[in-house]
Amino acid sequence: MFENYKTLEDIGATEWPNIILWAAPVMFALVFAEWGLSIYKNRDSYDGKDFLAASSIGLINVGISALIKVALFSAVLFFWNIVPWKIPPTWWSFIPCFIAIDFARYWAHRVAHEQRFWWATHVTHHNSEKYNFSVSFRLSWTQHIKFIFFIPVVMIGFDPFVFFICHQIAVLYQFWIHTEYIKKLPAPIEYIFTTPSHHRVHHASDEHYLDKNYGSTLIIWDRIFGTFMAEGETPNYGITKPVKSYNPVTLVFHEWYDIVKDLKQAENKQEAFKILFGKPGDEVIKNRELRRQEREEQAQKVSSPSPAPILTEKEPSLLQKES
Repeated sequence: MFENYKTLEDIGATEWPNIILWAAPVMFALVFAEWGLSIYKNRDSYDGKDFLAASSIGLINVGISALIKVALFSAVLFFWNIVPWKIPPTWWSFIPCFIAIDFARYWAHRVAHEQRFWWATHVTHHNSEKYNFSVSFRLSWTQHIKFIFFIPVVMIGFDPFVFFICHQIAVLYQFWIHTEYIKKLPAPIEYIFTTPSHHRVHHASDEHYLDKNYGSTLIIWDRIFGTFMAEGETPNYGITKPVKSYNPVTLVFHEWYDIVKDLKQAENKQEAFKILFGKPGDEVIKNRELRRQEREEQAQKVSSPSPAPILTEKEPSLLQKES
């Protein structure tokens, strides 16, 4: 199986271009341009503390990505090496690779909203009540464990270089859809691609907008799997239980802290599993205590004797009434 095993040096991975790093100055320039436009138009699109928190989270995430770069590359290379089939790195291979990555991103994103463990790796991206370009920087420091969702794409046989470039492009695409200044685009674009209009719905905390529009680059996955919703009224942004903090550490780890706190109160493995992989907001411990309290109250009602009727002096008994 490893007769033709290639190493990182063999494929020249250390020399591959970091497109995201190259694009960083442009992204920051656009952030400040949008902020300036917001001030000019007297719109409340930015908050200084919120921007600093987003930037801090983003910069630290870049550092973490650099530190684990070799590990991630090695993992990609390992799974690519163990499959006997290979897709050559030609110009056309970028197209199916990008589509496959986008499909994987849809499901990784959807699962991150439907299971609490994975939500903890993603909630940081949603806990701002603002919606602007800088929100795209808010990527959790624990998000890299979602790499497992992309292993099947690697095992299709796409060349690691092709996978690496397509993945970076997919990440960069997310930047421009985080804005309120780009309204709805022409219908063909809105039908196929994820646009700012679609993604505003996704970032909304309004109940009817929740868990919609998971698409990364292509919105067609949402249309196929029934999670699409068009933008109507202006959304309210953030999460249903706001985090009243601008501390980057709190913004990244608050859900992990809550998970650990709930796990300590779990009474069995089934309850622990529900805490980890149930839907975010299920509040397993709180609901269990409420059910227990309701049972206790019901038991007290059943065990309490019914009070005997008391006749007043003015009210005759049934025997007296009959006579």
